[in-house]
Amino acid sequence: MSFLRDQYIRNTAEQERLNGLRELAARFAQRAPEHDRDGSFPFENFKELREGGYLRLTVPKAYGGEEISLYELVQVQECLGHGDGSTALGFGWHIGQILQLRTTGKWPETLFAELCQDIVKEGAMINVFGSESGTGSPSRGGKPATIAERTDGGWLISGRKTFSTLSPILDRFVVTATLPEDGSVSEFLVHRSEQVKLIETWNTMGMRATGSHDVVLEQAFAAEDARITGSGTDDGSGWLLHIPACYAGIAMAARDFAVHFASTYTPNSLPGPIGELPTVRQSIGQMEAELRTARSLLYEAADTWDQKPELRPHMRSQLGLAKHIVTNHALNVVDLAMRIVGGTSLSKTLPLERYYRDIRAGLFNPPMDNMVMELLAKEALSEMDSLA
Repeated sequence: MSFLRDQYIRNTAEQERLNGLRELAARFAQRAPEHDRDGSFPFENFKELREGGYLRLTVPKAYGGEEISLYELVQVQECLGHGDGSTALGFGWHIGQILQLRTTGKWPETLFAELCQDIVKEGAMINVFGSESGTGSPSRGGKPATIAERTDGGWLISGRKTFSTLSPILDRFVVTATLPEDGSVSEFLVHRSEQVKLIETWNTMGMRATGSHDVVLEQAFAAEDARITGSGTDDGSGWLLHIPACYAGIAMAARDFAVHFASTYTPNSLPGPIGELPTVRQSIGQMEAELRTARSLLYEAADTWDQKPELRPHMRSQLGLAKHIVTNHALNVVDLAMRIVGGTSLSKTLPLERYYRDIRAGLFNPPMDNMVMELLAKEALSEMDSLA
């Protein structure tokens, strides 16, 4: 039993689910170096996730899913991140989106029901493609250059999306588009067709196997009822905790590698393993402090979101802080792990240099650090105004 690994498991059902996922994560870890080297998409990982029934984890029970909580989603993501960050991040966008649709009621029920049934029966997946080279992250409010024009029975959508994670495997996805007729922005559910082209542009430093290529739409058709106009209930976007949970898992893997190395590596200049050196023990202790602090904040935020739905619209600062702290602490943990292992950690035959590259991607996932700081400052200043 590992105290750190099992600390936030609450019951037998969670333990059994994670036991199965740990077996998958171990296999994903074995494949990760090849996919990282080639920048290839891990189709076999998602095949195993589909066959294990994990794609339906957040689908409502009414449609045949498990309807897991946000807390349980965080557990799942952390577990998969320990094996392969790219697979975990891609998978998180899928199960996170379904959780959001479930809790907000953003989609018309018939459209959501059809998606859920296809997930359960066929292993369908979903993601939203909102980023564009000219607008940057959708979280910063840029207006999409992609346009949706009316046609008989629906819409014709044209544009180019970047950072389209999971694009190699999806048969449907949501895109944001501007309506020229009135300048408004809507989301549209689009099915893959000859009018949708995948341009393999994804060649990055980290998270190389997420398949986040460009997707080009050339008058791709979306039916009239595939336009999503509602925003649903405000749930504070709790589903985005799938992101820091993934990075917590990567940091845990780095920590495990470094602790094992320190416990077993004995250079001929020492009578015992380097883990007996005070300086190394200090670094291990610092890793533990960083990781335990981050995880406590992560799981507290998830549990509060689950247990107190009435607070969800007011939780963006708490959720954003969890992402900020987890991601930045994870960076520190990987850095400390590499310092413990030394120059060997730079070798591509070991996983630490991949963890180092993957973990940095968290800085560019929403919400970004400066936006979290702005939100925290705004709340603090508003509190002072109310007391004046």
